[in-house]
Formats: sequence, structure tokens, C-alpha cells
Amino acid sequence: MNLKDSGGFIALALAFILLLSYSIPLLRNAIGAGMDAPLGPLLAAGVPFYIVILILSAFTGISTSLIQKYTIDYDRMQEVQARAKEFQREYREAQLSGDEKRIKKLEGKRDKMMKDQLEMSRQQFKPMGYIMVISIPIFLWLLYRLPLLSDSLIVFPYIGAKALTEAAFWIVPTWILWYMICSLALSQVIRKAMNIGGI
Repeated sequence: MNLKDSGGFIALALAFILLLSYSIPLLRNAIGAGMDAPLGPLLAAGVPFYIVILILSAFTGISTSLIQKYTIDYDRMQEVQARAKEFQREYREAQLSGDEKRIKKLEGKRDKMMKDQLEMSRQQFKPMGYIMVISIPIFLWLLYRLPLLSDSLIVFPYIGAKALTEAAFWIVPTWILWYMICSLALSQVIRKAMNIGGI
């Protein structure tokens, strides 16, 4: 295991520990309280909680995009996807025409194609540890601060005004719905600005 891979493994192990902390209230609150030092001043300055969520979703969007930009080879990924698409087209044509010789030849190429696709899947999974190490403590801080902000409201189209602590629909809390909307919208803009391909 080289240094680059071991760094990814350590980040993934740390992310797994952070994920476990969701189910351990003492640990969850300790991480939330620890994150209050850098993030608490936003609320102390009078920034509304929904704007704090917008700022944090922008931060996680930028950090996630940067991590993916420098850990995933998007040119190689597009090349592998294009080759896989071409392979599937050729294989389908060979099957429809009943060309057994061509099918056999293409089946010989299939192993390499599968290996390339597996490598690309591994490459997409690699940044997950780093991303989770950044985003999980932020979520734990939001959970830590949320009970103090039960009167904060946000207005959604079709849903209307909702308190951040109540369910927006079904079991999805309003604050998570707002975070997802901000994160998805901002991530698209950030990825376009950084010229990062889709995953």
C-alpha cells in the first residue's frame, strides 16, 4: 500500500468512526460542541440559521469538488465510458447479426473493459473518506445546534412555511431538505466553474 492509498484508507477509517458517532449521543454531542468553536460565531453574529446552512453547503460543495478534482481522473473516466458504450454497441450489433466470430473476439475484450470500469469505480470511491471527514462534523454541529433554533422558519414552494426542526414531508426534516436543495444547486455551479465532469 503506497502513501497515497494509505492516506485514503486512514480518511475512510476516520469517516467510518465519525459515522458511528451519529448513533452515540455522547460522542455526537462532543463533536458538535467541538465544531461550535469555529462555526458558532456565525450564529453569534446574528446570521439566520437557514443562511448558515447555505454557507455550509457552499463550503462542503467547494471542498467536495476540489477533492474530486484532484483524486479522480475525469479524462480517463470519460474515455473508459466512451469505450464501454462503443463496446456495447458493437456487441449488440454482432449479436443481432449472429456473427459468432465477432462475438468471440469481443468477448475477449470484455475482461479488459470490465477491469477498466472496476478501476474507475474504485477511483470514484477513493475521495469518499476525505469528503465524509469534512461533511460529517458539519452535520453533527447542525444537529447539536438545531434544538436551540426550533422557532426558525423557512418557506418552501408548495410546502409553505416550516420550522427547521419539523418534518418538511414524510420523515425528511426541513433543515435536511434545505441543505440538500442548497448543496445540489451550488454543487452544479461549482462543478461547472471548476470544469469538473459528472460522476
